[in-house]
Amino acid sequence: MDRQEDVIAVPRPALRHLPQPPPAPYVDRTPPEARANRRRLRACHECDWLMALPPLHSGEQAVCPRCGHAEVSRHRYPAQRSLALAISALASLAIATAFPFLAFSVRGVGNRIDLTQTATDLIGHHAPLVAIVVLLTILVLPALYLLAVVWLQLGLLGGRPLPASRSAARALAHLQPWMMADVFLIGTLVSLIKIAGLAQIELGPAFWAFGAFAVLLLATTQSVDRDWLWFALEGEPPAPEGSQTGRPAAPQGLTGCHTCGLVGRLDEHGHGRCQRCGEPLLARRPHSLQRTWALLAAAAVLYVPANVYPIMTTVSLGRASPNTIVGGIVELIEMGSWPVALVILVASVIVPIGKLLAMTWLCLVAPRAHALRAPVRTRLYRITEFIGRWSMVDIFVVAILVALIRAGNLMAVEPGPAAVAFGSVVVLTMLAAMTFDPRLIWDGPSFTADEEAPHERHAP
Repeated sequence: MDRQEDVIAVPRPALRHLPQPPPAPYVDRTPPEARANRRRLRACHECDWLMALPPLHSGEQAVCPRCGHAEVSRHRYPAQRSLALAISALASLAIATAFPFLAFSVRGVGNRIDLTQTATDLIGHHAPLVAIVVLLTILVLPALYLLAVVWLQLGLLGGRPLPASRSAARALAHLQPWMMADVFLIGTLVSLIKIAGLAQIELGPAFWAFGAFAVLLLATTQSVDRDWLWFALEGEPPAPEGSQTGRPAAPQGLTGCHTCGLVGRLDEHGHGRCQRCGEPLLARRPHSLQRTWALLAAAAVLYVPANVYPIMTTVSLGRASPNTIVGGIVELIEMGSWPVALVILVASVIVPIGKLLAMTWLCLVAPRAHALRAPVRTRLYRITEFIGRWSMVDIFVVAILVALIRAGNLMAVEPGPAAVAFGSVVVLTMLAAMTFDPRLIWDGPSFTADEEAPHERHAP
């Protein structure tokens, strides 16, 4: 049963002879631990372990005692921190789109581009799908994410959430995996190194602004405390009656919401709806293994043309030189750019193949997983999910070079058919990792719901 915990307030002596600082916003003075007189339960999204969140201070994390997954990270002044970072990131993005991004010249002929041309110029080269992906991942989705953060924090600091705040908070979790400004920045650096010996390069104000934007966007995503945010928006409904910590949630008919974290009760069919954010609740992702297998199979099929066909074609003095992914790596090695060649080799060859093999192995062992090996397999899943997006480096390199290298018959770059295939491989493998339910690793036949529970803990 859910036990009650008393919160004792100790009054501080009044210091009337000293000037009192202005009171902090209500949302910061009373963190979730101070406003809840009951245990706040969470079910780990990676191993399904039901636990009670401990009291947290700034800079601390609540970590799953079973698999080590970080459930909650607490920050000091979360609203002000996220708001300041988001506004700074939006300002940097505005500068990055308003000024020239890159320029090049060779033999007196040159070209200057802005940031949006890296996507729009692909449409003129019959690659609209690649253009849409580039535009969404580096501009549209990050801007929507930052605007949602600003909207949410302004409402909370004002004492009353603004309209549609719950929908905006739900959108944050769905947008974050698809924002790739940091990957695009690495792709820009790789592009500059590839053409540095062929032409004179000029970095525009937008290049430095976009670098600041990528860093600020990453800092903003790290500053958002989902647990604090949802508690400030909607409070914390009581935990389901009869829930027992130190056991898996599914055998108790419970599950944790992947959007807000609240533990909810499932019906007899294993379905439900979160009381706090309204997201559907499921004991396990439906047909997780079948969908993951289908996505992996499609990615494996597309990986063949992605490496056989050229990913881009360089036209110099009327002579076309198609380059495959591997051919581009060899060319970089011959130019002496070993570090860049290594980056492309890892991002475009090792990571996609490694992710396909790792996800295939996890799908094979999940139905017959052993509880003692589950932590290792869970860590492999985390690594696989994290590194998948970095394979987009090659796609961004193509987008930048196509837009930048336009000097008539002297020199030009055109996207090859492998660009669409390789971009599809990256997206499909990311979807495969999202579709795979890591809790299946812990649901093997040797696992029992009544196994001894480890001690719950929180770590800095």
